[in-house]
Amino acid sequence: MPSASTGASTTVGATSSVTSSTAAADSRLTPGGPGYRRMSFALFLAGVATFALLYSTQALLPLVSTDFGVSASEASWTVSAATGALALFVLPMSALSERFGRRTLMTASLAVAVTVGLLVPFAPSIGALVALRAVQGAALAGLPASATAYLAEEVRPKALITAIGLFVAGNSVGGMSGRVITGWVAQEWGWRVAVAAIGIIAVACAIAFRMLLPAPKHFTPGSLRPRVLARTVRDHLANPLLRRLYAIGALFMMVFGGVYTVIGYRLTEAPFSLPQGIIGSIFLVYLVGTVSASTAGRLVARLGRRGSLYLAGGTTTAGLLLSLVDSLPLVLLGLVLITAGFFAGHAVASSSVSHTAKQGRAQASALYQSAYYIGSSAGSTLGAVAFHAGGWAGTVALGLFAVLGVVTITLIGSHAARTQPHREPALAH
Repeated sequence: MPSASTGASTTVGATSSVTSSTAAADSRLTPGGPGYRRMSFALFLAGVATFALLYSTQALLPLVSTDFGVSASEASWTVSAATGALALFVLPMSALSERFGRRTLMTASLAVAVTVGLLVPFAPSIGALVALRAVQGAALAGLPASATAYLAEEVRPKALITAIGLFVAGNSVGGMSGRVITGWVAQEWGWRVAVAAIGIIAVACAIAFRMLLPAPKHFTPGSLRPRVLARTVRDHLANPLLRRLYAIGALFMMVFGGVYTVIGYRLTEAPFSLPQGIIGSIFLVYLVGTVSASTAGRLVARLGRRGSLYLAGGTTTAGLLLSLVDSLPLVLLGLVLITAGFFAGHAVASSSVSHTAKQGRAQASALYQSAYYIGSSAGSTLGAVAFHAGGWAGTVALGLFAVLGVVTITLIGSHAARTQPHREPALAH
């Protein structure tokens, strides 16, 4: 029988443990608290650099086609190679982040990516350009999964959706600014100078990111052993909720990748016949994505996660249908709705992954990012093929098919939540 002193010691130890745990939880970042703004702005800049570099050639595909004398589907590989390489390397990179730290890996990834970005303008052939873009995409693979894992560890759970939404908002700003800047610069000096300008901007973002991002306080190094990694990945893939979230991310990105890869070709043709600078400015609609991603937390609070996904899918569908009309204002409105729906859906799905995974968060996020960028690569390639075969209507049909997949998967999740509520914690409200 334990003595009174032993019982007291146990009680004190338990109390001390609880206090320690509470202190650890309280030390995580929260909106308005110290370090939160620096962290948010640093990851915002990382998102800007990532998307600006990753999609730096997308608005320039008609010019790349002309310069190298290749078709739209061949030129689209300058986008698909980058996103495809990112999809392949994001899981290995996440394993490195578990061992060496999120901030360390993100810094190294940005350093390599911006260096390659300064070499891209000198590509002598379409093959060399595609190869450089693949290397760039592989380097950028260290950013997305590490960033969301960093946030899951360093930010209080109630603020996680908002924090990830801000990171996604940085993605949208990067995607927008990259395309707008390249459009106008390319109109005056060609696509090579345009991608060089993006490279220089990314260098500035990378330096500011490293200076601003707070050192992690809640990171615990993990193992690099392949067997441990394989077991973690297997556990995540065995989770039906995570599998559905991965599929939703891929399908949303298939729509987005297809639409924005092909839209430049459509707008250069009759009845629009727009110059490159104006086409680049079309990507200002990314600002809508910035707003929809950063407000995803409030949307979920009002509609629930599945309700938010339904709304995102419906908004994207309306945008696709509107874009079929040969009227520039309606095409622009369609792009606005597609962009708003995509970024809202992506923010909800990616934050749900971080919320669901209780361990191996970097691998869980990496699997989401891998699926997401596989969707982007497939959307870019299939969207161009569909455009070649059936014009813009073919690309829209591909997008509608992908949105139907999102809605179907969300319905399956709704059914699972009703029949097995204890197994659907992340999307149960």
